[in-house]
Amino acid sequence: MNSRTNRGRSTGPRNSHAQPRRSQPPQSQSQTRSRGGRRRAQPPRGAKRRRLPLRYLLPSLLLVALMAMLMLRGYTHSEILADHRVRPPVGTDKVPEKILEGGPVIDTRGGHEETLSVPRHRLVLTFDDGPDPEWTPKVLDVLKKHHAHGVFFVTGTMASRYPDLVERMVSEGHEVGLHTFNHPDLSYQSSSRIDWELSQNQLALAGAAGIRTSLFRPPYSSFSDAMDNASWPVTKHIGGRGYLTVVNNTDSEDWKRPGVDEIIRRATPKHGKGAVVLMHDSGGDRSQTVAALDTFLPDLQDKGYHFTNLTEALDAPSAHAPVTGLELWKGKAWVFLVGASENITGVLVVALAVIGFLVLTRFGLMLLLSAVHARRVRKRGFRWGPDITEPVSVLVPAYNEAKCIEATVRSLMTSDHPIEIIVIDDGSSDGTALIVEGLRLPNVRVVRQQNAGKPAALNRGIANARFDLIVMMDGDTVFEQSTVRELVQPFGDPGVGAVAGNAKVGNRDSLIGAWQHIEYVMGFNLDRRMYDMLGCMPTIPGAVGAFRRSALERVGGMSDDTLAEDTDITMAMHRDGWRVVYAEKARAWTEAPETVQQLWSQRYRWSYGTMQAIWKHRRSVIESGPSGRFGRVGMPLVSLFMVLAPLLAPLIDVFLLYGLVFGPTQKTIIAWLGVLAVQAVCAAYAFRLDRERMTHLISLPLQQILYRQLMYVVLLQSWITALTGGRLRWQKLRRTGVLGTPPSIPQQRTGSPDRRPVA
Repeated sequence: MNSRTNRGRSTGPRNSHAQPRRSQPPQSQSQTRSRGGRRRAQPPRGAKRRRLPLRYLLPSLLLVALMAMLMLRGYTHSEILADHRVRPPVGTDKVPEKILEGGPVIDTRGGHEETLSVPRHRLVLTFDDGPDPEWTPKVLDVLKKHHAHGVFFVTGTMASRYPDLVERMVSEGHEVGLHTFNHPDLSYQSSSRIDWELSQNQLALAGAAGIRTSLFRPPYSSFSDAMDNASWPVTKHIGGRGYLTVVNNTDSEDWKRPGVDEIIRRATPKHGKGAVVLMHDSGGDRSQTVAALDTFLPDLQDKGYHFTNLTEALDAPSAHAPVTGLELWKGKAWVFLVGASENITGVLVVALAVIGFLVLTRFGLMLLLSAVHARRVRKRGFRWGPDITEPVSVLVPAYNEAKCIEATVRSLMTSDHPIEIIVIDDGSSDGTALIVEGLRLPNVRVVRQQNAGKPAALNRGIANARFDLIVMMDGDTVFEQSTVRELVQPFGDPGVGAVAGNAKVGNRDSLIGAWQHIEYVMGFNLDRRMYDMLGCMPTIPGAVGAFRRSALERVGGMSDDTLAEDTDITMAMHRDGWRVVYAEKARAWTEAPETVQQLWSQRYRWSYGTMQAIWKHRRSVIESGPSGRFGRVGMPLVSLFMVLAPLLAPLIDVFLLYGLVFGPTQKTIIAWLGVLAVQAVCAAYAFRLDRERMTHLISLPLQQILYRQLMYVVLLQSWITALTGGRLRWQKLRRTGVLGTPPSIPQQRTGSPDRRPVA
């Protein structure tokens, strides 16, 4: 997410709808006043229907759609609802003798029981388990080459995924039969499951080729004499549904890959007999089958054999019947959805690879460059330049910060650097300005203005500031004694135009606070070290940042063009040629959102504002000089790591859930634990750099599962808002005032004479 700190106050928007609401005269619950002045009836409060907010609805629908596509993909890949059990042979005493001794075509339609055989010198080549995108086209090519036909017993899963091959089979004169949808052993299945397998298989045929078929071959079937007491009831049930059951009486055993010559030998009937020959065009490497066909077909044709469809060999009507009307459109819709699931899943797999690369790249860069940064700034004798001792103006924009403003101002009074404090009251209605004035502290000024937004308040403060170095903070933030001094020392380098401080979560005792604490230390501050080394810091946190007045004036001051004024001003600084650096010892303690709703509102504004800032400064990519350097280095990194990566990150959890339920569970868990281990290493290193206790990292796994989903939905909503041209309202976070003095600030009485700002 965006590398900034908590900026939850209402910062008054440019649009009229964002102005603070004025009090309205009370009205009854059942009436409101219309524009014409008349009251109109309103439904009772209890009768109002609560609608799901759009910010929840759209991301939820997208997630549901993605999960549905994944489930559909799993179904058509036999990962869901698949039954791979195979029943061992059982007794045959319930199977009629004429069936056991009969031909390979079993007809139990209409209640009668008989078998049919293929006439002499006719061969019916049958191919099971397809269509396969690699081998089926080669088999069809060989059959076409030698003017031969055959019967393809296709599974619904493969026919749904490769409908063009089924259409080619039919258009080239071959017959197609059913081989169930998921290839289960039907002797284990209920009658309803058998009917489902048949209907789904027919649905795939209808969508692929616009036909239905009356031919069926049971999975794991063999010769007629292999029919037993478990498979015979299934055969009768299938016949009752109007199907001919086709087994075989010549098995090439090509699935064993015994060699081309052996396949030919086993597939050749003796003494000119007719036969139904079993082969496969899917299920593995079928190169030997293709090679055998290319020899087998012309050899037997020379011996007077004809390779025909089954119904042609039996002099029976075609097994195909056209499908029209609703059934045809249902089939086409099914094939379309399966194709969409395949394409979407392919995109998701690519996206997962992208997010994996981005995550590992980001972590690698953070670990490497953060170590270099820490070694540089902690090196004995390191100095930015001459010590900065000149006074500093501290600007505190405040809107309805009555619960926090006293702690904020009192923390500044303990500063060991000479400062003046300017509190800009941005039209507060809770007495924020009166509280500050009532403190009667030296060198603390209050500037009042009508509510105009945070950028306008900061510009007002800059205009009233007396000094050339300006520190900006939030009204809910407290500084340590040394914060201001540490924050301005980098200005000893004349090329530095702005400095980002080290913002920390003060209210970290709750679970959501602990998660934000991890995010601030691991994500924001490690990021800042990395961006500092790369010379493309994207954001100076609103809670603790410092600027040269001259740098601010050159870029036009704070802008209200975006909702992320801190990111906007930082990018403008880079484009103007200023360096923006990170001061790790300039610590500030901020009050983070304490509810999901508040966190949502804050992060929604951050992410949307960041997108606005990226769009605003997009021309830097093609410009020359410092602006071009930032555009070609900083902008891609910000776009990848702060926008694209968080948007794709939930795919890790989506595939985790899918893998746990349907996929290779052990490999899935190992992969996820590997990603978590990398994150834990980075988090532990970040906590070590910031000298934080490791105990908060206990909640890291839960944070990665739950918190990441929330950030994803927020970012997705920001994308939707941006793409639809929507406007985002500023929202004031509810403050609790839990922050008093940070641990390193000693408690002092108000106005103590030994610790005062500069006169």
